[in-house]
Amino acid sequence: MIVELVSVGTEILLGNIVNTNAAYLSEQCAKLGLSCFYQDVVGDNPDRMKDVIATALSRSDMVILSGGLGPTQDDMTKEITAEVMGKELVEDTHSKERIQAFMDDYIKTNPTMKITKNNWKQAMVPKDALVLDNANGTAPGLIIEENGKIAILLPGPPNEMIPMFENQVYPFLQKRQPEIIYSQMVKICGVGESMAETAILDLIDKQDNPTIATYAKTGEVHMRITAKAKDEAAAKKLIKPMVRELKVRFGKNIYTTDENKSLEEATIELLHDQGLSLCTAESCTGGMLSARLVNVPGASEVLKVGLVTYSNRAKRKFLMVKKSTLKTCGAVSEKTAKEMAKGGNFVNGTDVCVSITGVAGPDGGTKEKPVGLVYIACCYKNEIMVQELHLNGNRAKIREQATVKALTLLRECVLEHYKTKK
Repeated sequence: MIVELVSVGTEILLGNIVNTNAAYLSEQCAKLGLSCFYQDVVGDNPDRMKDVIATALSRSDMVILSGGLGPTQDDMTKEITAEVMGKELVEDTHSKERIQAFMDDYIKTNPTMKITKNNWKQAMVPKDALVLDNANGTAPGLIIEENGKIAILLPGPPNEMIPMFENQVYPFLQKRQPEIIYSQMVKICGVGESMAETAILDLIDKQDNPTIATYAKTGEVHMRITAKAKDEAAAKKLIKPMVRELKVRFGKNIYTTDENKSLEEATIELLHDQGLSLCTAESCTGGMLSARLVNVPGASEVLKVGLVTYSNRAKRKFLMVKKSTLKTCGAVSEKTAKEMAKGGNFVNGTDVCVSITGVAGPDGGTKEKPVGLVYIACCYKNEIMVQELHLNGNRAKIREQATVKALTLLRECVLEHYKTKK
């Protein structure tokens, strides 16, 4: 079944709000096995709305609209959709009673407010439509069927739309869809996008069901394996061999198969599993690494110290970087990165320390040390791993890339000494 999404609201076109509804509905439709080829955004203009809705119904089996169901004059989704589908509007007693009850409760806590006549506009529904109760607002949702086409109208506010979709629309669609789509994500670090794709070109060339797609992230590559089957169990069975093959090809570079897990979460888990304490010693990233780590709940059990040693004096005072090293090699050097990592562990009594020092730009670069030159080092007890990076982009991009590279090196360093618990 082909579905099309239409988001209604001039505020979306103006960029006043982010259209999170479309992202949510796309994901849900994919889970249901619905094919979505088009997404539209239209402002609160009756002629343009009529054109968009009519076009959507002409090329898709079903249209899901969000927004424009409120009480004001610019809320026209219901009226325009009914007109396009040849449906007259009639008063729905049940909806009117719910609106009355909702407003009565609201007035109890807001005694200066009163029910205005335009609120009853929301009780008018297309004839023969299935009315969806709104537990979090006054505008009911609607499912309209005519000539083999379906239009599903949902309120715009996510706190109203999402519960309505999950509790009423999802079960409605599930009954009509014989197959579901299920996806599994494989997340990889330490491998570039082009290299990752090259490694799986043979899988891509012969893919059918399941399929595989790569997505580039800063310092990471995510691979989504998607299967279509009669139910989730059957889809998982199709996906399992593909995930197994990716694990063979990418090995330790795969940090998770959980779509909701980030690189920093996986890294914190790894450190916690090994009972290791961590110190971060940053210069050009200015705390970005420690900030990502502390976003993880429970990070305090692992991360003991986060240092931003931006000046040479701070590197000497807090990390015991030698004055001679800074004078002869400079703050941006392999030797300084190593001494930062080693000093971080020694001074703070931690097991692992990862350091970052570099030229983020846009100024400060030289022929010998250009903008984008970054050194990262990781010291595990007394053993040190170091990388020299040549990063591209503006200041923000270089710092972001350096942070991800540091997380990747930290993970790699710990895995080099990984101990399996008995």
